[in-house]
Amino acid sequence: MQKIRTFLWFDGDVEEAMKLYTSIFKNSKMGDLMRGPDGKVTGGTFTLEGVEFMGLNGGPQFKFTEAISLFVDCKDQREVDELWSKLIADGGEESQCGWLKDKFGLSWQIIPAALMELLGDKDPARAKRATDAMLKMRKIDVATLRRAADGA
Repeated sequence: MQKIRTFLWFDGDVEEAMKLYTSIFKNSKMGDLMRGPDGKVTGGTFTLEGVEFMGLNGGPQFKFTEAISLFVDCKDQREVDELWSKLIADGGEESQCGWLKDKFGLSWQIIPAALMELLGDKDPARAKRATDAMLKMRKIDVATLRRAADGA
């Protein structure tokens, strides 16, 4: 068991969220579930890409904000496209610079390795062109970033 885990507060849809997240990420699974007297799932644990989370149906008192997001390192554009479409499906919404909210309101950053590489380029002008291009994007487009960094 992980010593420190992220705890996510949902408003009645924790089981649906855990099932969605574990269906999207390959190295993932549902863990122990807690049930109320009526047999309905009230919370539980789940693992995404080897990282364990806890979820709870805590009620409407607290909502997710962009102050906390789950950062996903993606190897390429195909992975970005796949995760993006799955996470915004059924009521999610796009934000800026690779950020989105899923239908539960949880914020995610779907970031290709190329973005970090280009933003950290040793040539400050190249890194600035990549940054300027990124700031105009919702979902990150690697080909567009590379063209911008190259000055094309």
